[in-house]
Amino acid sequence: MQTISAAAFTDTKPHYNILDGLRGVAAITVVCFHLFEAYATSHLDQQLNHGYLAVDFFFILSGFVVGYAYDDRWKTMKIKDFLKRRFIRLQPMVVIGAIIGAIMFYFQGCSVWDVSKVSIGMLLLATLLNVCLIPATPGFEIRGVGEMYPLNGPSWSLFFEYIGNILYALFIRKLSIRNLTIFVLLAGLGLAAFSIFGPYGDICVGFSLTDDNMVGGSLRILFSFPAGLLLSRIFKPVHIKGAFWICSLSVVVLLVIPRIGDGESLWMNGLYDTVCFAFLFPLLVYLGASGKTTDKHTTRVCKFLGDISYPLYMVHYPFIYLYYAWVKNESLTFVQSLPGALALVIGNILLAYLCLKLYDEPVRKYLAKHFLRITK
Repeated sequence: MQTISAAAFTDTKPHYNILDGLRGVAAITVVCFHLFEAYATSHLDQQLNHGYLAVDFFFILSGFVVGYAYDDRWKTMKIKDFLKRRFIRLQPMVVIGAIIGAIMFYFQGCSVWDVSKVSIGMLLLATLLNVCLIPATPGFEIRGVGEMYPLNGPSWSLFFEYIGNILYALFIRKLSIRNLTIFVLLAGLGLAAFSIFGPYGDICVGFSLTDDNMVGGSLRILFSFPAGLLLSRIFKPVHIKGAFWICSLSVVVLLVIPRIGDGESLWMNGLYDTVCFAFLFPLLVYLGASGKTTDKHTTRVCKFLGDISYPLYMVHYPFIYLYYAWVKNESLTFVQSLPGALALVIGNILLAYLCLKLYDEPVRKYLAKHFLRITK
């Protein structure tokens, strides 16, 4: 573990160093995954193919960390206090992500979506919806590709993250280990069935208000968040050397591996997704929580990656829209657009760090002081 970071409440427990680092590694991999959406015609030929599974990894991490941080506080903490803390932790980056998306919207026009037809009034309404995490219905989905949050697509996972936190506060936290295990098993069977026998052969769902997306997205949070919580309750560390590097490499490999099977054998890829979310991701969280950083360099790397992980996840996608439009408008290959891709990845890491230091941490400090009456 590490000492409390600048991003934490003063009464926050020490972080798990390596879990912070793994979250950052997964976030950078997500950025790269989204870059290659510009060259894909469907999930079948998407490069770095399984980047969407990072969301399930994030949900398991979230359940583990929330259980570790809050399970022993409920004798003195009220539900409203917990929800305030989670709102303060999550919402500022939701807001800035939506604002960045709105500022950049009219620069993102391409053949796939015509931004010139969207009025300022509709853009402002879409911004308000995104800031408040209200999903956009088809009549208000201004990009026209079916996203719940057309200004900043990844906001959909925060919609489900909030649902997971609310369910935890209301009843999941009250479940015994036995009952929680049953809950996780049932949700896991449901998600596995959707993954293997469902219409897509994967669980890259949750970003739209369609029936399949809402069912799949709900199953993803109903399994992964409680699975992380269960893991935190039964966790007993094991000795492992080089945990950060082993787990980081494993996360990257699992997220970038090519599609399994083809359009005629969707179940094969669904089975791969199931093995990842049901077995490998919980194992990696367990090993990451067990390991310790043994040198200053690795500790600093983990802290930096952990600090920028959430800001990076929440600010990068407006630039993906821009990159996508550039590639489509200029008919570029990946090799031709490689300088732009590198600039996007590096630039977003820098932007995430700036947002953390100049916006996220000060805003959270202000909110904590005025709404929780504690300092950060």
